[in-house]
Amino acid sequence: MDPVSVGLLTALAGGAGGELGRQAWAALGELVRRPLRRAGAPEAVTGASAEAELARLAEDPRDPAAARALSTALAVRADADAEFGELLRRWSESARRITLESGNVDNSISGGSFSAPVFQGRDFSGLTFGAPAPEQGPADG
Repeated sequence: MDPVSVGLLTALAGGAGGELGRQAWAALGELVRRPLRRAGAPEAVTGASAEAELARLAEDPRDPAAARALSTALAVRADADAEFGELLRRWSESARRITLESGNVDNSISGGSFSAPVFQGRDFSGLTFGAPAPEQGPADG
């Protein structure tokens, strides 16, 4: 299995992605706390669970060494536990779809004069430039 992105782990540990990011981080914690199973072993066995690395990154989400350690521990555990590896792969695919960018928008206009509308913001849709305004019907007026 490919290692989980250090950037993704750092972002989620730091609270990026809003509620979806929080849920993804919680789901990773639940996955890591599952009993470790090794191929051919009838019962759960103790071993590298990645719990310590997860806790370390949760304590300091900006620590790239902690994120790398967690990514490595997850990969090692995935190699030792096929079921965990498949669940981690699914988790990773799902977590990568979360928008981790902040919703902050910083707009600034200075100097000069403007003779046309200026739009400032984020995520506009349905805007038409240079088209006449729609006619108002009797119910609109």
